[in-house]
This record gives sequence, structure tokens and C-alpha cells, in this order.
Amino acid sequence: MKNCNSPENQATRCILPITCTTALAVAFTVLMPLSAHADFAMPLPMPVPANIQVPAGNKFFLVGHGAGTQNYICLPSGTAGVKYTLFTPQATLFNDDDKQITTHFFSPNPDEDGTIRATWQHSRDTSAVWAKLAPDGTSIDPAFVAPDAIPWLLLEVVGDKEGPTGGHKLTATTFIQRLNTSGGVAPSTGCNSFADVGKQAFVPYTADYFFYKKAPKRVPPDDGFHFRPLDPKSP
Repeated sequence: MKNCNSPENQATRCILPITCTTALAVAFTVLMPLSAHADFAMPLPMPVPANIQVPAGNKFFLVGHGAGTQNYICLPSGTAGVKYTLFTPQATLFNDDDKQITTHFFSPNPDEDGTIRATWQHSRDTSAVWAKLAPDGTSIDPAFVAPDAIPWLLLEVVGDKEGPTGGHKLTATTFIQRLNTSGGVAPSTGCNSFADVGKQAFVPYTADYFFYKKAPKRVPPDDGFHFRPLDPKSP
């Protein structure tokens, strides 16, 4: 029988806790930078075409699963005689628990003297943001966008407003992506001649809307060491 109190076994008992402690320390050393980095990361919720990626310096913070209609009206067109023109979307956005979080429509942007823009209004605190299409912010890339679906978009926020009681759930938004679209494309019939001008079409669609805000600047950790340059006049 081995002597559990022998110097050899005592050394083993000492080595095991030290080994475990060392392993944990290494694990935390590996994990801590990843965790710290996650606070300042600029994640893409999913792969998207390069032209509608959100610029660096912005951080994803909210997603809404939208369901509604893309609403069109038949109007004269200089190139096609007449065509269906979008006059507003009308959608409700839900979170992953199927709770309503925002509504989506067109409305005048007070920050642009009433220019009509795509609008999202929070369903609880009524804060709102207005956005315009970013330069080259449309994609119909078939590798991403489903057939017979409205394009994926990158929109840049150009106005915001707090709710009447100071609500600000949406006011920090900088960019919005419209992804995972289905349906919503203007009908191919019903707007074929000037006799059809004024006809409206309400086309069901779904889409996911990803909201971004400015990412906080990363502050280097204070390691307690502060370099103090030598005074050139000191002896």
C-alpha cells in the first residue's frame, strides 16, 4: 500500500491544484480578450453582399422581423408610359418572442424639412428614426436575395426623434439593413395603360430589419504602469 503522506504523494497533491489553477488561468487569458473584444465588435448578423455591409465603427443592437405590405400606385412614367410606384411600406416588426417592437412606414422627416423618408417608430416609447438609401445600398444578388423578392437594402439614418416622455430606444440608430426578404415585388399586371393610373396594389412581404448604432471606442486596460519620460535636465 502506498503511503499517502509520503513526500512523493504530498508533492503530487501539490502539483495537481497548481496544474488546474494554471490551466484555468490560461483559459481565462484566452477567453478574456475575446469577451472584451465582443463588447466592441461590429458583427454582421449574417452574410450580406459587400455593397450593403454596415461601415466599420457601428454595432448591431436590435433585430425586428417584419410582416406587412409594400404598397404601390400606378403612375405615369417617362420611360415606360405607366408603372407601379411604391408610395409606402406598411409593416409591423416583431422580436424573437413574437412581441411587437416597431412599426414601419413612410412619413415626413422633421430633420429634413419634411422630406418623406422610410420611418421606424418604437411601439412602446414611440421614439422614431428616418432613413434614406445608402449610396449603392441595394442588392438583388441571387446568391442572397430570393427570386421574386424585394431587394436587400442598406439605409442610413438621417433623422431621429424622442418619444413624448423622453423615450429613446431607436434614437441612437445609425444604419438599418433590410435582409431576408420575401414577396413585396410590384405586380406585373394591372398598370399597363393610362387608364390604370391611380390603381393601387398592396403586396404582402416579410423581411428582417437589423438596427445598428455607433460602437463604443475601445479603451486600453490600465495595467497600472505609467511611463514617465526622463527629465533631460535631471542629473
